[in-house]
Amino acid sequence: MTVYLDHAATTPILSEAAAAMTAQLSSVGNANSLHASGRAARRVVEESRETVARALGCRPGEVVFTSGGTEADNLALKGLFWSRRAADPARTRVLTTSVEHHAVLDPLDWLGEEEDAGIELIAVDHLGRLDLDAFRAAVDASPETVALVSVMWANNEVGTIQPIAEVVEIAHAYGIPVHTDAVQAVGQVPVDFAASGVDAMTVTGHKIGGPYGVGALLVRREVQLTALLHGGGQERDVRSGTIDAPAIAGFAAACELAVKYQPELAVRLAALRDELVAGVQAAAPDAAYNGDPVSDVLHRLPGNAHLTFPGCEGDSLLMLLDARGIECSTGSACNAGVAQPSHVLLAMGCDDEQARASLRFSLGHTSTEADVQALLAAISPVVERARAAGSISRPAGS
Repeated sequence: MTVYLDHAATTPILSEAAAAMTAQLSSVGNANSLHASGRAARRVVEESRETVARALGCRPGEVVFTSGGTEADNLALKGLFWSRRAADPARTRVLTTSVEHHAVLDPLDWLGEEEDAGIELIAVDHLGRLDLDAFRAAVDASPETVALVSVMWANNEVGTIQPIAEVVEIAHAYGIPVHTDAVQAVGQVPVDFAASGVDAMTVTGHKIGGPYGVGALLVRREVQLTALLHGGGQERDVRSGTIDAPAIAGFAAACELAVKYQPELAVRLAALRDELVAGVQAAAPDAAYNGDPVSDVLHRLPGNAHLTFPGCEGDSLLMLLDARGIECSTGSACNAGVAQPSHVLLAMGCDDEQARASLRFSLGHTSTEADVQALLAAISPVVERARAAGSISRPAGS
């Protein structure tokens, strides 16, 4: 039996989402065609757009469907930067945090290298939360040169919730637009686009029980974006391409259910998470719990447990657990297998050794008490074996 504890990487598709998607796969019709089949496909897309809008607190016209979170982040960051700089060439700075997902950091690196953008990574504290004083100082120093701000809703590695309301208040005082990557947050904590005040928000399907390859950028109607993809002018003329009606139907069904059941799921996952952490630390007393220790939805994702095991290599722990049928991760799935310490943990003040000695256990809608107990039964011998292997591989006196 496989014990799946990597829901932050992707979570199993909900049966309702699979049914909504497969119901459309056998239907023909391009949503931009004017005949009856095209109009039927368009109806599926627009009804799905309304469903996503209701679930996430925005207007249907503010939902721009994309191929997922990475595309939505790229569209928000590059599209906002180009639009703002075109209106005012002095606006070349982009403010973000040092713990963003690479779907944000890498496009910003590209903007810095290719478009001479000034990318500023604002520090976080030891819990992984944005230093608001440092952020305020960066904005106040030269607000007229800031093109945009991007701060994730919740960190994908350590689960810490970011102070989005405060970020919006500081940025909007100068008319600076704010983007947030909420990929990890939807379905785990309350997310309301309109209430948050952000100008653009990234969401994706496969993190909430929907299909792969579909997501959305929620963007206020008054916000100007420069398109990344040019062609047929679909999706407000900022995301051209034939619309994937089946995937969008599955995404909408998952989004509706994830938001509907979020409150009760959060309670259940938080209880399992706390049991997991307590059990792991009982088996390995020197294991350190990373991120915010306050276990409510204002501070930490309920399904996230991130721990450091001194003297162990995270990759060794992962493979030893995998051999026992327990699946977890050492951090972002996008960087799994890359031999480098977590940039998130380094930004939080960990050294290289600590950053390499960590595992992320993430729970989701299929997680059970039996999953937690299976991990707790395995963790002590796995840690002992990984620690022994580490001591053998290190040279004497090191």
